[in-house]
Amino acid sequence: MRAARYPETVASPAIDDYLKTIYHHTEWQDDRITPSQLAAELGLAPSSVTEMVQKLAAQGLVTHRPYGPVSLSEAGELRAAAIIRRHRLIETWLVREFGYAWDEVHDEAEVLEHAISDRLLEGIDERLGRPRFDPHGDAIPDAAGHVHREPFVLLAAAPAGHVGRVLRVSDRDPELLRAVESAGVSVGATVTVTDAATLGIAGSEVSLPEAAADAVWLSA
Repeated sequence: MRAARYPETVASPAIDDYLKTIYHHTEWQDDRITPSQLAAELGLAPSSVTEMVQKLAAQGLVTHRPYGPVSLSEAGELRAAAIIRRHRLIETWLVREFGYAWDEVHDEAEVLEHAISDRLLEGIDERLGRPRFDPHGDAIPDAAGHVHREPFVLLAAAPAGHVGRVLRVSDRDPELLRAVESAGVSVGATVTVTDAATLGIAGSEVSLPEAAADAVWLSA
C-alpha cells in the first residue's frame, strides 16, 4: 500500500469528514454504515448525504448501491487513514507535550489536522516515538495506513468475571471521559468485570456511568 500521505492539493474538510465517519464506524464493529446512520452521525439531511455519497462513489472513494450500506474503497481507506493518522498523532502530541487532558484534545485536533504539513507530522511522530495508539486507545495508522489491533470485547458484551486490559474509551462524550478518569479507569489498566457498570481494579470496585457500557472496550 502507498504511504498514507494527506492529499494536500485536493484537501477537502467536507470529504474528509465523510471518509473519517465511514472509517470510524467499522473500527470497533463489523457492520457497514448506512446512509441514514451517516446522516445522523454528521448531523446532515439524508438528501445531502445521498448526494455526497454519489460524488464520493464517482471519485472512487467509496462503494455504494442505492439504499445499501457504504464502504470505503482502497483509495478512500488510504485517504481516511491519512487524516485519522494526523488527528490521532495531534491528540497524542497535545496530551504528552502540552498537558491537555484526554477530554480536551478532540476539537483542537479537528482544526489542526487540516493545517499541518507532512513534514511537521513526521517530526511529531518521530518526537513521540512513533506511538501506535492515541490517548483514548484508538489505533494510529502508520505511514502506509496500517493499524494494529488485538482481539477486543465491548464492556456491554463482556461476561461477569472477564479480566482484560482497557483498550479504548470512546472520545465521543467528554463528560464520560472525565467520569471514567475520575473512577480510576484508564487505557492500559487491567480490570475485572462485575457487570456493565462495575469494574474491579487494583483490588477495589469502581462504578461507571451507564453510558460506559457502550464506550469502553477491553482485551478479549
